[in-house]
Amino acid sequence: MPADSSPQVVTRFAPSPTGYLHIGGARTALFNYLYAKGRGGKFLVRIEDTDRERSTDDAVKAIFDGLSWLELFADEEPVFQFSRADRHREVVDQLLERGAAYRDFTPAEETARLRDEAKAEKRTFESPWRDREPTVDDLSQPHVVRFRRPLPGRVVVPDAVQGEVSWDAGDLDDLVLLRSDGAPTYNLAVVVDDHDMGVTHVIRGDDHLNNAARQSLIYDALEWTRPVFAHIPLIHGPDGAKLSKRHGAQAVHEYAEMGYLPEAMRNYLARLGWAHGDDELFGDEQAKAWFDLDGVGKAPARLDFDKLAHVNSHWLRLAADERLAGLTLDAHLAKGATLNEGDEAKLQQAMPFVKDRAKTLLELADQTAFVLKSRPLELDEKARTLLSGETADRIGRVRDRLNLFGSWDVFALEAELKAFAEEEGVGFGKIGPPMRAALTGGAASPDIARTLSALGREEALGRLDDALQHTK
Repeated sequence: MPADSSPQVVTRFAPSPTGYLHIGGARTALFNYLYAKGRGGKFLVRIEDTDRERSTDDAVKAIFDGLSWLELFADEEPVFQFSRADRHREVVDQLLERGAAYRDFTPAEETARLRDEAKAEKRTFESPWRDREPTVDDLSQPHVVRFRRPLPGRVVVPDAVQGEVSWDAGDLDDLVLLRSDGAPTYNLAVVVDDHDMGVTHVIRGDDHLNNAARQSLIYDALEWTRPVFAHIPLIHGPDGAKLSKRHGAQAVHEYAEMGYLPEAMRNYLARLGWAHGDDELFGDEQAKAWFDLDGVGKAPARLDFDKLAHVNSHWLRLAADERLAGLTLDAHLAKGATLNEGDEAKLQQAMPFVKDRAKTLLELADQTAFVLKSRPLELDEKARTLLSGETADRIGRVRDRLNLFGSWDVFALEAELKAFAEEEGVGFGKIGPPMRAALTGGAASPDIARTLSALGREEALGRLDDALQHTK
């Protein structure tokens, strides 16, 4: 068969809206996105909201907000599973007609008793209605519809990550397809929706591996083509235990609030359980071109915050200064800072001189706080001490020299400050601390030449003038 006659690759991310978008779910969405996009296919989103008691509008919003922040956009409008209940029931009717499903009129209490009895005897529960035909009177009674699994034999599922996986059909009970209130169940709805959406590859967490056996049987009973299954290991904490609150942030929005860039999260999550040789730092186009299921490992991936910080610092350095200024402004606001008109422009001017020292946007906010200070700066006792006597006279001379200095380029400033220290016959340790006190009021800042450049000529000279005025 020619390669171009193969069906278009279609993947889907299908979260349940019962809470925030978990970091593990975000990685699953990313893997589906990369696999489809790298093959010219489609990436779809389906909200599996059949659990009406636990599904909430806030959770739906949180999922879409998380996907939007990660810039993982579906190629079609999202599908909401609950709205497709009529279609699910229609397929159950087909299964009943084929003899692949049956009606079970056993009361819930009796079902529970029989299930406990089967468990005690270490055998699979079977409904007494499996091989029993209901009467007309029976049909008027409440009942569930169960799938009639084929017996005997094995259910074999080729998995693109786990390899071939199989189950003894006798170990699987006849799952409920429709509840007594007519509500479709998860495994049925997933099969119908994936088929109708044209999904060719089901890439999801390996906690769904057992579902693949049941779902494959439903595909076979309907004579539908099974998708390619790929079950990826879950994410564990740094200690190897299942990821939990004690390991730190779990939700995508928490990583955004902690100051990570979306491109950094995509880069890091792509490498979390998947590898392309030794490549660690790569952009979206490379990830789309490289990503395949062969590179996904079978062992759980471990979250490593140090590595995430390293990846984020890389993308901070590459980010446009204008964009970083806006994001850093937001970080200042989140910290409760009072900002003034023109502050974003000040941050943008400072970015080239500070962004290579930060690992997150929060750190970038801390390291740019000195830029946003209003004149005259408040000088504490330590700063006043540094700017007294002979030191104040020296700072006055360097201020006058800088006033005459033509270039405000950081490298030219470094050379000028070094030359000044040599002419003064002192080490730069006699000049740097008092200058920093005058320029920042003691706030964190880069080296003096970069601090001067970050502030700009007018602001820097003005702050030196203010500080010298305080010493008089």
